Amino acid sequence: MDSEIFIKHLKKLYSLNNGKTVITNDIVKFTQNHSEPLHQVQKDLIEYTNTKFEYNSYMITDGNQNQLFTLLLKVLNAKKVIDVGVYTGLSSLSFGLALPEDGKVIGIDNTNEYEECCHLHWKKANVDHKIELVIDSAKNHLQKLIDNGESGTFDFIFIDADKDSYDDYYELSLKLIRKGGIIAFDNVLFFGATAIDQKSPKPEHQVFLGCPPFQRMVNALILLNEKIAKDERVYKTMLPLSDGITLVTKK
Repeated sequence: MDSEIFIKHLKKLYSLNNGKTVITNDIVKFTQNHSEPLHQVQKDLIEYTNTKFEYNSYMITDGNQNQLFTLLLKVLNAKKVIDVGVYTGLSSLSFGLALPEDGKVIGIDNTNEYEECCHLHWKKANVDHKIELVIDSAKNHLQKLIDNGESGTFDFIFIDADKDSYDDYYELSLKLIRKGGIIAFDNVLFFGATAIDQKSPKPEHQVFLGCPPFQRMVNALILLNEKIAKDERVYKTMLPLSDGITLVTKK
């Protein structure tokens, strides 16, 4: 009898959401609270960014992402990481905390607007000696690393910068990442815009389709998503975490 009741209950649940959990903000908080805790300086930097840079604080990486990256770096036994798109320094901070004492993060950004914030929090967490902040075009510096003989030596590369250049960063990163290393792309769903029909007449989709600069970025991400999905050079997975993350590793 109990088994019959249980099966009926499961069928009822499955009929509601195809048997899956609907990811609400409360569920996200729950998963964060049951994952590796954030370091206090990570929490401080998130609060600092949300307060001082409120106008674009949406650009900061989510807590869930940083928890995932920490786990990946530990599994990889990573020592060399590239962070393309540093912003206020949270992702680089997370990498620095996860790496061993002799590990190194190369953070690349095209502006020094947030440099003071970065160094303040990296030093506070005692990881500033592990992180090199490079103010340069990411394409330029990634090519410099290749030219300097560092191809195939990096364990993890995180790409979270200008969307129009993601494909260039992908090709350069494939040269720099070692066999078994991971390249991670942020914002591959881009508010959900990359997953909808670009000719959709639905009113709820028009917010994605009415801004040319936004649409340009969406188009670039759509092309990248399709390219990676079909790319026989790599194993890949796209995760609906935060704004979408794609992880790839070379075959």
